[in-house]
Amino acid sequence: MSLSSIGVGARRRIKGVTGNDAVRKRLGTLGFVEGVEVEVINELNGNLVISVMDSRVAIDRKLADRILV
Repeated sequence: MSLSSIGVGARRRIKGVTGNDAVRKRLGTLGFVEGVEVEVINELNGNLVISVMDSRVAIDRKLADRILV
């Protein structure tokens, strides 16, 4: 199941990140790595606001589709 498919307020642990090396590296620098707990805070105009590692990060749905929870 991808991060984009869970609802606002849901908490899940990341099981993996798909995509090419550049995408995985970019998401990793934002804190989206396997084993980390994330929470969907809000959804705005197709973008998701995610709580990850004591930070809030806004990512588009396309990137959220690559994060498996």
